[in-house]
Amino acid sequence: MKYRMFMDSQRPVSVIGLGTWQFGGEWGQDYTQQEVDEVVEACRETGINLIDTAECYGDGVSERLVGNAVEQDREKWILATKFGHGYKGLVDRYQLWSAEEVSQQLDQSLVNLKTGYIDLYQFHSGGSEYFDNDDLWTMLDKRKRDGDIRHIGVSLTSRSAIRDAQAPKAAAVGAEAVQVVYSRLDREAEDIVLPVCIKDNLSVLARVPLASGFLTGKYGGDTTFPEGDYRSGFSREKIKGMAAEVERIKADKVPEGTVLAAWALAWCLKHEAVACVIPGARNPGQLRANAAAVDLVEAGHPLDVD
Repeated sequence: MKYRMFMDSQRPVSVIGLGTWQFGGEWGQDYTQQEVDEVVEACRETGINLIDTAECYGDGVSERLVGNAVEQDREKWILATKFGHGYKGLVDRYQLWSAEEVSQQLDQSLVNLKTGYIDLYQFHSGGSEYFDNDDLWTMLDKRKRDGDIRHIGVSLTSRSAIRDAQAPKAAAVGAEAVQVVYSRLDREAEDIVLPVCIKDNLSVLARVPLASGFLTGKYGGDTTFPEGDYRSGFSREKIKGMAAEVERIKADKVPEGTVLAAWALAWCLKHEAVACVIPGARNPGQLRANAAAVDLVEAGHPLDVD
């Protein structure tokens, strides 16, 4: 594994992390504790040390599964979770943004994760009416000083206008890290977010780096996703467009013999702002395949530069 400095922490972060939305049951599969334990054990074997979850991934389900899986060696992990939403159902949330509500969410996340502190606590894709709230950030700063939070972060929405307005404010509210959608199929973060993060010395977590699985090469233009998988909401036009662009990238950019998914993760990591990519993994095999992308980073493998 390869590591990079992360925020002002003395602990470097693995350049490959683990995203855990899938553990909440919104990717067409419900997970047992044993299945999650096996994925986390693969993290240990490969040197991955960051796990990213959220308060609303299955009404705390993902947090609880992760908390159980890392309880034996909690101090070895960088645990990141989020706040701002309550789970109503499949890709259905309600809003919880007041300082009091978020403080209660934090208490519940500490219980779910079986920990006395959260390494990175992130504002979760909220609108500006929730972001521009001094009481919220004052409360989080106090909880940080109390030791319940090690670092504060902002996980930016994919809504471009809101994302680009909040990124320049992140450092001012005490954030040390920004999480943003970034992949070879979605490069919008390069316009404003990533340059701001470099200027303000904010560490970047790149989420959805495999473009919801399309950059694995598994899905074609005629793919349909089952009920219970959030991608079932993708339009046919979106699916066809993503699949066609992946085929073009495979033909024009990916060297022969190189695994597309590994190339795609390494591509994200070539940007100087990105500290860590956080792809999901359904099983230990996928986790190990993601971790293998580090070989391309270390070897300076030819990567797309356009």
